[in-house]
Amino acid sequence: MTVLVVTGTGTEVGKTVVTAAVAAAAVAAGRTVAVLKAAQTGVGPDERGDADEVARLAGAVTTAECARFPEPLAPATAARRAGLAPVRPHDVVERARKLAVDHDVVLVEGAGGLLVRFDEEGGTLADVAALLGAPVLLVASAGLGTLNTTELTARELRSRGVELAGVVIGSWPASPDLAMRCNVDDLPVVAGAPLLGAVPAGAGALTPAEFRAAAGSWLGGRLDGVWDVGSWERG
Repeated sequence: MTVLVVTGTGTEVGKTVVTAAVAAAAVAAGRTVAVLKAAQTGVGPDERGDADEVARLAGAVTTAECARFPEPLAPATAARRAGLAPVRPHDVVERARKLAVDHDVVLVEGAGGLLVRFDEEGGTLADVAALLGAPVLLVASAGLGTLNTTELTARELRSRGVELAGVVIGSWPASPDLAMRCNVDDLPVVAGAPLLGAVPAGAGALTPAEFRAAAGSWLGGRLDGVWDVGSWERG
């Protein structure tokens, strides 16, 4: 996978921390990694964004953004309210392809879910993945409601002919409830794609050294890790 697009089933599901874990595991495997944030919202010009957080946790990665907007809104809305030009899918594609020339892995992180709008024409991260011909990694929540949002996202990707590489649970609690434990078995069924990992809740608060040392244990082999759902202690 030269380019992997990372999306979530919604906001606050752990997408940036999962992106950092994937980046850290790839770096540990000897790969050169670039992280591209398609549209950063909710931060000012001199504030740290999601790509910066990935670099802090993962280490030696190249970071880039296509655009940033100050208000924490959908990119199209944030761009309109700021009076700035929006991000368009072809902008993200062009930047990702340039990064892929010099890097083994390019991780393209979206904003929110798959169909959050970048521009007034309705361009989305799904369009980016389709134009790139790149697989998508879906970050899902652990609890109730995740099966519905995961299946809806998977269906949308299939309708566009985009590969869903797999699902990673973005925040796995120390004491999961019954629904969460059942979702481990049901998520790959509704997604039609494998469960490729589970990142423990609070992982982003680890020191960078601790994060990098543990990242591979949270991810499966396709993501340069050693995690195995069959032998995973679910809590």
